[in-house]
Amino acid sequence: MLLLKNSMKVIKNYLYNASYQLLALILPIITAPYVSRTLGPRGVGQYSYTYSIITWFTLITSIGIAYYGDRQVAYVRKDHQRLSRTFWELQIIKICMTIISLMLFMVLLRFYHHYTFLLWLQVINIIASTVDISWLYMGLENFKVTVTRNTIVKAISVILIFTFVHTYQDTWKYVIILGMSLLIGNLTLWPSLRKILVPVKFHELRPFSHLKESLILFLPSVATKVYLTLNKTVLGVLSGATAAGFYNNSDALIQMVIAIVTATGTVILPHVANEYANGNVEAVRKTLYKSFDFVSFISIPMAFGVAGIALKLSKFFYGRGFAPVGPVMMIESIIIVLVAWSNAIGIQYLLPMKRTNEYTKTLVTSAIVSVLLSFPLIYLFGLHGAIMTTVIAEAVVAFYQLVIVHRELDMKRLFKDIPKFLIAGLAMFVVVFWFNITIYFNIFTMLFEVLVGVALYALLILLLRPAIVDDALLIVRKKLLKKRGKG
Repeated sequence: MLLLKNSMKVIKNYLYNASYQLLALILPIITAPYVSRTLGPRGVGQYSYTYSIITWFTLITSIGIAYYGDRQVAYVRKDHQRLSRTFWELQIIKICMTIISLMLFMVLLRFYHHYTFLLWLQVINIIASTVDISWLYMGLENFKVTVTRNTIVKAISVILIFTFVHTYQDTWKYVIILGMSLLIGNLTLWPSLRKILVPVKFHELRPFSHLKESLILFLPSVATKVYLTLNKTVLGVLSGATAAGFYNNSDALIQMVIAIVTATGTVILPHVANEYANGNVEAVRKTLYKSFDFVSFISIPMAFGVAGIALKLSKFFYGRGFAPVGPVMMIESIIIVLVAWSNAIGIQYLLPMKRTNEYTKTLVTSAIVSVLLSFPLIYLFGLHGAIMTTVIAEAVVAFYQLVIVHRELDMKRLFKDIPKFLIAGLAMFVVVFWFNITIYFNIFTMLFEVLVGVALYALLILLLRPAIVDDALLIVRKKLLKKRGKG
C-alpha cells in the first residue's frame, strides 16, 4: 500500500511539473509570432542578445543550488529545525553570490557600452534568480504550490505583452514584463514559508559548509552551458545569423518536448534522495528501473512523432522562409531520447546518491567533445554540422553515464523493453511521415496526424505488452479495489 501511495505521489508530481514545464515553453511560443511582428528582428535580437549576456550572471547567482538545495532539503525534510537551517544557509550563499554577480556585471558595463539600458532592465532576472526558492518546495515534493502560482503569473504576463507591446519602441516594456513575471512568480512562494520553517538562531547558521558541494554542482551547469550554446555562437560566426536563427527555431520546438520528458528528473530527485538518506539503496535502483522505462516509453514516440511532422510543421509555424528548419528538426529529434536517458541516470540516480563528481565528468567530457567538433563540423556542413555536434554531445553524456553505472545495474533489465518502444515508435513514424508529406498541412491535419500517431503507438504497445503496461494496470487495479473497499 505504501508503494502504491508513493507511486501515485510521484505520478501526480510529474504531471504537475510536466504541465508547468510545458506551459513555460508554450507561452513564449504563443507570443513569438506576435512579438516578432511588433518588435521586428531588431527588437527581438536586442532582447535575445542582452538576455544571453545576463544568463551568465544568473548562473553565478544560482551557483548550482537548484539541484543541491533540492537534494539537501529531501535529506532533512523530516527534521524542521535542520530543514530551516539548511534553507537559510543556502539562501545566504545565494545572496552573497548575487552581490558578486552584480559587481561583475558593473565591471562589464564599464568596458561594454552597447544596449546599456536594456542590460540594466535585464538585471531583474538576476534578482529573480536570487529569490527563487522553488528548490525548497521540490525537495519537499510539493509541486502544486510552485506550478499553480507560477502558472497564474505567466498567464498574466502574456496578457500584458499583448496589451502593452505594440512597436519596436516597446522592446524595453517586453524586457520588463518578462523579468517582472519571473520575479513576482518567485516572490509568491515566500509567504508560505511561515507554514514550513521554524525560527533559527543566526549565529548557528553555517552557510559556507555547503559552498564546496554547491560549487561542484555549479561546474555541470557551466559545462552544460558550453555544450548547449557554443554551437549557436560558432554557427553565427561561420555561417551567419540566418543559420543560427534556423538552429534556434529548431531547438525551441525540440526543447519544448524535452521539457515534458525531463520533468520526471525534478520530481524523482527528492524522492530518491530521501530513500538514499534512509539507506534504501535497493529502493533507489528499483525507482531508476521504473523511471528509465517511463522516460523511454514517452521519449521514443515523441522523438519519432516530432521527426514525422517536422517538414511541414516548421513552415506552418515559422513561415515558408524557415523551410530548412524541418530537416534539422528531424535530426535533432534524436536528442529527445538521449536527454531522457541522461536525465534518468544523472539527475535521478547519480546526483541523489551524492555522486556529483561522476555526473560532472560526463558533462565536462561532453563540453570538450563539443568544443573539438563544433568548428570542423560547422565549417564543413554548416547548420547540419551544428546539429550533428549537438546530437554527438548529448550522446556522449548519455553513454558515459551508462558506462559509469553498468556494473551496479542490470543493463538487460534497464533496456529490456526498449526494442518494443522502438518498434512501436518506428511504425508510428512511417504512418505519420507519409501523412505529413502527402496531405495539406494545417492545424486540423496536424492534430489528425498527432492523434493517429498516438493511437497507433498505444495500440502497438498494448500488443507488445512491455512491463510498464502491467505496472500501470496494477496501479489502476489497486486504486479501484481501494475505492470499492471504501464504498
